[in-house]
Parts: sequence; C-alpha cells; structure tokens
Amino acid sequence: MPSTSSKLLWVILFAAAMAYLESAVVVYLRALYYPHGFDFPLVMAPLDAVLAVEIGREAATIVMLVAIGILCGRSPLERFAWVMLSFGIWDIMYYVWLKVFIDWPASLLTWDILFLIPVPWIGPVLAPVLVSLALIGAGLWIIIAIARSIVLKLPWWAWWAEIGAGLIIIISFVLDVKQVVAGGYPHPFRWEIFLAGLIGGLGVFVATVRKVKLKK
Repeated sequence: MPSTSSKLLWVILFAAAMAYLESAVVVYLRALYYPHGFDFPLVMAPLDAVLAVEIGREAATIVMLVAIGILCGRSPLERFAWVMLSFGIWDIMYYVWLKVFIDWPASLLTWDILFLIPVPWIGPVLAPVLVSLALIGAGLWIIIAIARSIVLKLPWWAWWAEIGAGLIIIISFVLDVKQVVAGGYPHPFRWEIFLAGLIGGLGVFVATVRKVKLKK
C-alpha cells in the first residue's frame, strides 16, 4: 500500500490537474458565450445542447472526486476525508488556473456561477474558497490522525449537524436563482447565512474531534 505522504502527493497533483482541465473548458465556454468577459445577466445555453453537456460534466467531476476517496481510504470516514481534501484543492486550483489563463476573477468578491446541479449556485468567489479551505483542513486532520493509527469514532449527531451546516451554505448560494435565471442580477450576497453554515460546521467539527476518544 502507498504511504500516506505518497497518496497526499498524488491526490494533490490529481486535483490540480483536474482543476486545469475544468478551467480550460470554462475558458472555451466563456470565449463562446461571453467574448467581452463574463458577467451577469447570464447567457443561457440551449437546454438540449451545451447546457446538458455542462451539467453532465459537473456530475462527472463529483464522481471523479468520490472515486479518489474510495481508492485512497479504507473506512467511510477516511474515504470522506480524502474526498474533502481533493474537493478543496480542486476548487481552489480551478480559480488559480482561471487567473493564470484569463486574469479572472478580478477579486475574491467577483461573482461566479459555482455549480449547476440541481439549480445554479451563485456567489462571490471568496465563499467557495473559504469552504474549500475548511474542507482541506478537516480532511487533512482526519487523514493524518488515521495515519498515526488513531481510531476516530464520530457520534452520529455530528454527521447530521454537518449536513445541516452544508445545507445552510447551499441555501445562501441559491436564494437568487429565480431572478438570475430570469435574466436579472443577483442581490447582495447573504453573508450572514453563509457564515452561519460555515462557522457552525467548523464549530461542530472542532468540538467533536476535541471530545472524541482517541485510541492508539
């Protein structure tokens, strides 16, 4: 079996390369649909053509990230940790590559289409970057703890609390979906909702791992 450090190196490389491919596709799409630069209102592609392919591509990226977790981890928790780590690196590197390719985004507060399933997620770039940093930190903590032969037993309520925190974050991304899809501009981002989910999720994680029994 590869060592944890070896797996970390290859997962980082994979996530960075995967982000390169995705950002390259976005560069092509923006050249076609936003030749003067990406901005709102959105240019909606025909549902039976490019948009359907784009939704499928996003679903495929999630399958790829889950596959990394299944291949690298041995327990459900460890597999989920590898998914968190690869997702966080992939998402941040996606914006790094876009900055390299087309000098976008102009700032971390620039608005973007974050995801399309099941409806468009919209928000400033800073929001997904903060989520990704939290995922990287939590994923690394779990991976390193397990590599040190520490058995982690997280209570069931912590899983449900994290799911709830994630749903709160998603709500902050989809509040303006009807207006944006109809050709309008998004309202000011609801940072209070987003931060409630992010801080709540981090708080549950920190409180749980501090109280969990660590057995060598």
